[in-house]
Amino acid sequence: MSTHELDRQLELILRGTVEVIQLDELKAKLARSLKERRPLKIKAGFDPTAPDLHLGHTVLIQKLKHFQDLGHQILFLIGDFTGMIGDPTGVSETRKALTKKQVQENAATYQQQIFKILDPHNTKIVFNSEWMGPLTAEKMVEIAAHYRVARMMERDDFQKRFQEQKPISVHEFLYPLVQGYDSVALEADVELGGTDQKFNLLVGRDLQRDYGQQPQVVITMPLLEGTDGVRKMSKSFGNYIALEDPPSEMFGKLMSISDDLMMRYYELLTVCNLVEIKQQHPMEAKKSLAEQLVRQYHGEESAKEAKADFQQRFQKRDFPDEPDLCMKLTPTSFSIAENPHMSIVDVLLWTGKVPSKGEARRLISQHAIKVNGQKLSDVEGVINFEPGQQFSLKIGKRIFVLVDMVDK
Repeated sequence: MSTHELDRQLELILRGTVEVIQLDELKAKLARSLKERRPLKIKAGFDPTAPDLHLGHTVLIQKLKHFQDLGHQILFLIGDFTGMIGDPTGVSETRKALTKKQVQENAATYQQQIFKILDPHNTKIVFNSEWMGPLTAEKMVEIAAHYRVARMMERDDFQKRFQEQKPISVHEFLYPLVQGYDSVALEADVELGGTDQKFNLLVGRDLQRDYGQQPQVVITMPLLEGTDGVRKMSKSFGNYIALEDPPSEMFGKLMSISDDLMMRYYELLTVCNLVEIKQQHPMEAKKSLAEQLVRQYHGEESAKEAKADFQQRFQKRDFPDEPDLCMKLTPTSFSIAENPHMSIVDVLLWTGKVPSKGEARRLISQHAIKVNGQKLSDVEGVINFEPGQQFSLKIGKRIFVLVDMVDK
C-alpha cells in the first residue's frame, strides 16, 4: 500500500471538514480499502422537503464528489420515508409532515440536480422507503429498543422544547432511529452530514455496533453561510443561491458576496488551490468563482453569457456618467501637504453626504462604501492622494461622488 496515496486521499477528504469521528478509524478504513482494492461505502442522506437544492446543500455533495473522485462508492440516500416524519433537528416545534406525493415530486428534482456534480454512472441512489416501508411493527419495536429516551433527551432541541413545555411528538424520536438504521441497512463505512446532524449521525454508529457491524466514520461539514455572510444559507432567510437559479442571477448573487465569504465558498464548493486564489485580485477571483459555479450547473456557454451580462450591467454602469457630486481636492485642502493621505471616515464627512463619523463607520462596516468599485471593510482605512489622480466614491446604493486630485 502506498503511504503517499493514503496521504493524498486524506488531504482531499479532510478539506473543509469540521469533525471526524474517529480519525484513526478513517485512516484504518482507507488503508484497508487501498490494500484490498475495495471502495468504501460513503453515505449522505437528504430529505426531499423542498423541490430545489441550493449551494448550501452542495457542501455535502461536493464532499461526496471528493470521495467519488478517489474511487469510493457513493450512496446518495433520498429520505422519502424520513421526509414524511420530519427532521426535528434545530426546530422549536414539531415539523409539518409532508405527503407522500410531495416527497416523491421533490425527490425527482433532486435526482436531476445532483448529477450536475456527481457522476451518474458511479452514484447509487437509494430510498429509505425501500427497507423502512415494508418494515413490520415488530421490527420497528426491536429497533426502538436499541435506544434510550435519556439519550434522545440529550439533544439540545428536544431538551429546550421540554424545558419550555413545548410538545414533542413520539414520532420525532423515530427520526434519528430511522436515519441510524439506514446506515445498518446500507452497511455504510462513512456517513457525511452537517454539524447540526451530529446526533443523528452518531445514532448510526451506535446501531451498527448493536447489529454487529463496524461503526461508520462520521464526518461533519460546516453549514454554508448565505449571501449575507451571517446566517446559514436558507430559502426562508432569502440568502440562498439555488442550483436552478438562471445563470445571470446565480452569477450576480455570487459577485455580491464578501471577499471573506468568497474564500469559504472556494474551500467548500471547489477543489481550487486556496493559496493560488489568495494571490489573485479579489475581484478577479470572485469572477472566476462565479464563472466556475455557473459553468458547473448551467454549462460553458451559459457561464460566458452570464459573465458578459454582469460586466455590461454592473461593472460598466456601476458608476454613472453624471455623479451626484464632483469635487476638486488639492494637497492643501486638509493641510496634508506633507502627509498626503486621509482616513476614509474623514473623506466621507468631507463630501457632506454622510452626517457623522458614527454613520460613516456604520456604512463601512456594512460594506456600503466603494472606492473605485472596491468595497471597503476597514473603518480605519485611509485613502492616499496623488496629484492628477481621480477616484470614484460610491456611498450606499444611490450616492456617487467623483474626486479629482489637482496640484494646487
